[in-house]
Amino acid sequence: MGNIIENIRENPIVAGVRHSEDVQYAIDSGVSTIFILNTDIFNVKSLVSKIKAAGKNVLVHIDFVEGLGKDQKAVDFIAQHAKPDGILTTKSQNIKYAREIGLFAIQRFFLIDSLSFNTTIRTINSFQPDMIEVMPAVMPDVIHNIVSETNMPVIAGGLVSSKKDIISALNAGAMGVSTGNRELWTL
Repeated sequence: MGNIIENIRENPIVAGVRHSEDVQYAIDSGVSTIFILNTDIFNVKSLVSKIKAAGKNVLVHIDFVEGLGKDQKAVDFIAQHAKPDGILTTKSQNIKYAREIGLFAIQRFFLIDSLSFNTTIRTINSFQPDMIEVMPAVMPDVIHNIVSETNMPVIAGGLVSSKKDIISALNAGAMGVSTGNRELWTL
């Protein structure tokens, strides 16, 4: 678990791969951590294996694996079949279960108003994910407040379109920034 956090600390740009054809580009880009954000049950194992063979950390967003449910069996399947370094999910129960079985777990939160902010803080305190991803990333003040109130490693993601967005999120206290923008993977 420390390896993922340390790698993100050293190289804060995380490649968010939505298309399998972008995996090789992400591997070649120099990022240390790759999120698989869209795949299916037939491809997930080969994508994870390819990324791990390149010496990169790989986490699978289990909510977006086509053909997979959204329950504990989905976590078991990914952990036992694909064997990633960890998972991403919006589902608190899957975070809790992943941690119980020793799988690194990042919980993704969408912040749209003060209610979602307060719910995020309560959820983090209740379920204690290993790390969180806050979306969208282009809210530096909100990122700063999340970091201050939770003392949790934070990745900022969503709507990242420039180097300036990355720098703003990092300056606000995010440990890393995830982006699907291939041009930003090489910064």
